[in-house]
Amino acid sequence: MNKLIIDAAGDKIFLMIIANNDIYNITKENTKINYDKLTSIINDFLYSKELKLKQINKIYLNRGPGSFASIRNCISIAKAFNLTNKIDYYCYSNHDFKGEIVIKYENIPNLCEKYKIEKNLINPIYLG
Repeated sequence: MNKLIIDAAGDKIFLMIIANNDIYNITKENTKINYDKLTSIINDFLYSKELKLKQINKIYLNRGPGSFASIRNCISIAKAFNLTNKIDYYCYSNHDFKGEIVIKYENIPNLCEKYKIEKNLINPIYLG
């Protein structure tokens, strides 16, 4: 099962692919130009690891708190991927994982399962 983690709520855009036993990640500056071309960044990242979007089974998306524009853009992309490729997405916040001391990106899928994060449900948290 291949998983994609997207976090653009902070100063950087962070992407991670968990494919079988391999983990890959990249970061980009979180600028208007980059979040406007985020789908291209994701596709290029997948291509660099010899994957295609249709090979992704689940997407994990940080819903904030963070930048309104970045979070809304990521949510729109996740919903589009769900609509076109039937990829389920899970919108998490680090606030959802109360009691966890260290939260590593590679643990997000297991934490979403542990804390029963619902799939295809969005409840963004924006900074004022």
